[in-house]
Amino acid sequence: MKITAIETIPVQVPIHPGRAIRSGRGYHTVSPFLLVKIHTDEGITGLGEVSCTPAWSGEDQFTAARMIDQYLAPLLMDQDPTHVERLMAQVARAIANNPFTKSALEMALWDILGKVAGLPVYRLLGGPVREFVPTKFSVSGLEPARAAEIAAWAVAQGFRTMKVKVGIDPDEDVARVRAVREAVGPDVRLGVDANGGWSPRVAIQTIARLYEFDIYFVEQPVPDLDVAWLADVRRQVRMPVMADESVYSLQDAMAIVRADAADVLSVYVGKGGGLRAARKIAAVAEGAGITCTIGSNLELGVANAAMIHLGMATPGIGAEEFPCDILSPFYYEEDVLAEPLPIQAGRAYPPEKPGLGVELDEEKVAYFRVK
Repeated sequence: MKITAIETIPVQVPIHPGRAIRSGRGYHTVSPFLLVKIHTDEGITGLGEVSCTPAWSGEDQFTAARMIDQYLAPLLMDQDPTHVERLMAQVARAIANNPFTKSALEMALWDILGKVAGLPVYRLLGGPVREFVPTKFSVSGLEPARAAEIAAWAVAQGFRTMKVKVGIDPDEDVARVRAVREAVGPDVRLGVDANGGWSPRVAIQTIARLYEFDIYFVEQPVPDLDVAWLADVRRQVRMPVMADESVYSLQDAMAIVRADAADVLSVYVGKGGGLRAARKIAAVAEGAGITCTIGSNLELGVANAAMIHLGMATPGIGAEEFPCDILSPFYYEEDVLAEPLPIQAGRAYPPEKPGLGVELDEEKVAYFRVK
């Protein structure tokens, strides 16, 4: 089998206006992502997705397409797509950074390998370590009353764990968390996610004000500029600290472990450059006696499928204690898949078809395609 072509398709999919995410990094109201198809001479096509937003990853759909079209597609042409490790090592050497772009190619290669083997990707990765991936909801950093409405809606859908976006203004942050806790009651597990929006001093002071609301973790309380800032906050607060923007690469994970800077690492299929990198980060965490969850950039269906396969097969991801952010169907009115993924409120089940287990709805792709 040989790769004959790599196709890139820019799409722009709006988020439901009532649930657009406001955070310490701005608003996420629309997803300008890039779909990828790797075609082969045996008629098998692999699907990938660059779920990129410039403010978060430094990549966009046009730079991703250019990197693939100009540098990576010529490199991979005529090669055997089932040699995932070897091909991704070549990709890593060909361009620096751009992890979300690299991850889309790796997704598509795993998709092809699974289709050749007749197995879903999570079985290629070693098989299930759980029946389903526990998930949580993310409440936007809107005014307190509106955030409370969204949280109550999520509980009505079936969520029993959620996080609230903070890191915008300390007083407003506290008011938002208070309103959400009052709306959801005492039995819903509640965390907060600052997306790096607080300074170390403000983080320590504001987290102390949140204790009364029974918050069970704080995610990325400070910017990802210095791991020592994260470690300083962790030493001075009495709830688990989760690193997200501070951990993209395997080396980032090792630095956080050495600095004793976090209790939990948030891994992505995109941030580290693919499933392989995410599993390596989870292994480092497991070896250090800490755990991982899966974070989200509001991926579309292709990348969501990859996230479920990652969570299903990776023991270092402690999804039962820290449920994962596999939640995009609750934010988009439309996706690009022919059939929806088996994602429920609080639970994401794996697709059982070979490969990633998803197919595109070409009419929807054409509708959302950026002309």
